Amino acid sequence: MILRWARAVGMVVLGAPVLAGASGTDALNISGKQGAFLLAAGNSEMPISRDALFDAPPATSSTDKSVSKKAAEAAPESKDSLFGIDSDSDPGSKSVTKAEKGVPDSKASLFDDAGLSSGKDKAPSRWHGFAQTEFAYTYPHPAHWSKVMGRFELGTEGNLGQGMHWKVSGRLDYNAVYDLTNYYQDAVRDDQRFGLQFRETYLDFSGGGLDWRVGRQQIVWGEMVGVFVADVVSAKDLREFILPDFQVLRIPQWAARAEYFKNDFHAEMIWIPVPSYDKIGKPKDFSQPGAGSDFYPYPATPAGYPVAFRDEVLPGNRLSNTNYGLRLNQLTNGWDMSGFFYSSMDSQQTFYRQLVTAPTPYFVYTPRHDRIWQTGGTLAKDLGSFVLKAEAVYTSGRSYNTLSPADINGLVKQNTLDWIVGLDFNPTSKTRINTQFFQRVYFNHDPNIVPDRIENDVSLLVNHKLGHNWEVEALAVHSLNRSDWMFRPKITWGFERNWRLAFGLDTFGGPPTGLFGQYNKQDRVYTELRRDF
Repeated sequence: MILRWARAVGMVVLGAPVLAGASGTDALNISGKQGAFLLAAGNSEMPISRDALFDAPPATSSTDKSVSKKAAEAAPESKDSLFGIDSDSDPGSKSVTKAEKGVPDSKASLFDDAGLSSGKDKAPSRWHGFAQTEFAYTYPHPAHWSKVMGRFELGTEGNLGQGMHWKVSGRLDYNAVYDLTNYYQDAVRDDQRFGLQFRETYLDFSGGGLDWRVGRQQIVWGEMVGVFVADVVSAKDLREFILPDFQVLRIPQWAARAEYFKNDFHAEMIWIPVPSYDKIGKPKDFSQPGAGSDFYPYPATPAGYPVAFRDEVLPGNRLSNTNYGLRLNQLTNGWDMSGFFYSSMDSQQTFYRQLVTAPTPYFVYTPRHDRIWQTGGTLAKDLGSFVLKAEAVYTSGRSYNTLSPADINGLVKQNTLDWIVGLDFNPTSKTRINTQFFQRVYFNHDPNIVPDRIENDVSLLVNHKLGHNWEVEALAVHSLNRSDWMFRPKITWGFERNWRLAFGLDTFGGPPTGLFGQYNKQDRVYTELRRDF
């Protein structure tokens, strides 16, 4: 056993720096649960000023507006890229307003760093990515190691000539905890021990007056700090709830995207023929020893009935199951405003219920995906002493689990309105504070679902930079309807360029039907070592 631990830990710990060095460069809303939003609490650096938040000085001219719009519309893969600090996000992001001077008028010129498309056919490819080692120990009884993870992401990109740009990236994950312990059931081990996936892999080109991106890509419509409200297109890996950072949490979609730019106006049309869906892990098989996934979103169930779970049923690959949407954006007098419509097979699972009467009555739940549509908008404004942001989304067609055993499938449809407003400010040059209020309203509220007709939540994030590249951060999220909360303090040390070491704590509290309280036995301490290149 000791040798197994030594080999696995050595592979995970040493894998990050070895793989990084080999690059040769130094460069939720849970169904049936209380709570209104899915809030992603990432583990990345935070900006120390309002200018850093938007990656530009306050907008005072048409050129400044173009820069501000780029920051507001960019699709970040992580909080680093969201806040513009040591970002390794796609340098070919297309969300740039076309000004008459100083800004490229096409993606061809934007990507053509050396003027290669006008002469040579190909540009040298560029390698980038990160390597990360993660350890997590869950300390409530029964205490256990929950993560001994090695994660490596590698990508490259280049020009094909004729105004065409390409990018290919992938990620490899290995969690040694499933080889080192017998705590989890086999289904969980098979699902979460090893992962290999394409990340952003696409082709960019221009034609018909539009800029096109075709392939696996991140499409991020939300603009709030760490909260998925208007970010309706992204699928998410929720097997660790909402704890990983954006770069790990978001799942790219295989999509065709067309964009149109004119001055401070931007239109975006998307079609997703083969959608990606949220990953939620595997439930516990109550007839077998061992544990299910730590953060499986078990639905609310009527009291007194045993439960069982079937495998998830994914929609078939046919035209009626494709996703499509339209988003319009306008920058006017410093106000960055957008509106969108999106029709999709819901990336979130809906748990259908069936009553089995023999030999003893029990309920069987099957996660499926329903057709929904969503419409909403966003706005952002730099008001000088602080930044104001807001979003609102109306969702039609989503169903929620009921506590009534009389409902045939255990579901009731509830159209909802989600809205959020947030303020971001810097009381000192080294301190950043973000506070947000968010609400969900259930129309024609069914009294048999767990959430109240109006669910209210608040969040507070405080980040302070210390000396010698140390910084501390704490995120608190709390329901105003009940005592349901999450608290995440963390300290980070950037001891060398592109290296980061973090130590943190994830804690939850509240009733077992709460968004956070359902995980009150999953409190954990963790450490992460990461190198970007």
